[in-house]
Amino acid sequence: MFTGIVRERGRVVSADLNGDGGALRLRIAAPQTAEQTSLGDSVSVAGCCLTAVEADSGDLVFDAVPESLARTTLCELAAGAEVNLEPALRAGDPLGGHYVQGHVDGIGRVRSVEPEGEGARLWLDLPSDVLRYCVEKGSLAVDGVSLTIAAVDERGVAIALVPHTLRETTLSALEPGDAANLEADVLAKYVERLLPS
Repeated sequence: MFTGIVRERGRVVSADLNGDGGALRLRIAAPQTAEQTSLGDSVSVAGCCLTAVEADSGDLVFDAVPESLARTTLCELAAGAEVNLEPALRAGDPLGGHYVQGHVDGIGRVRSVEPEGEGARLWLDLPSDVLRYCVEKGSLAVDGVSLTIAAVDERGVAIALVPHTLRETTLSALEPGDAANLEADVLAKYVERLLPS
């Protein structure tokens, strides 16, 4: 379980597919996160819950399996790319964002990014099976960042990015056409499941 509050931006050292088309081995330089991560711990990497298979010398290593690669943007990562990182929530940690599982529901595309005061307004086009869970003032995780939806239209959502989010996350680098991992609010999914059809 995560909160969508990014603790560190890591830099991809290497992203290597194994020879038989299986897992992607990711090595990420992330000294702060690596220091508090043990073998087997869960870490949100660009919004994807991955298991640390190594954590030493300031680097974290993960194996992203084909299921994860098919549903996320992880297969697009290359050396030098930055990723949002968040260690799993521990008992007693503040819940500053919203409940985030690290289970990506779909991939969105940036429609536009426009300056808005010291922040920015980000429009994302969403798959219909993610958009159905979005409401104005509701929550959406984008590349692992807990965000509040400012507006909804028939194609996607607008999000008002505050200066702190732009400084501390990779969202400041998004441009029209870029892909982003999306996770809808899990509470909305449970409500839908429990309502009579």
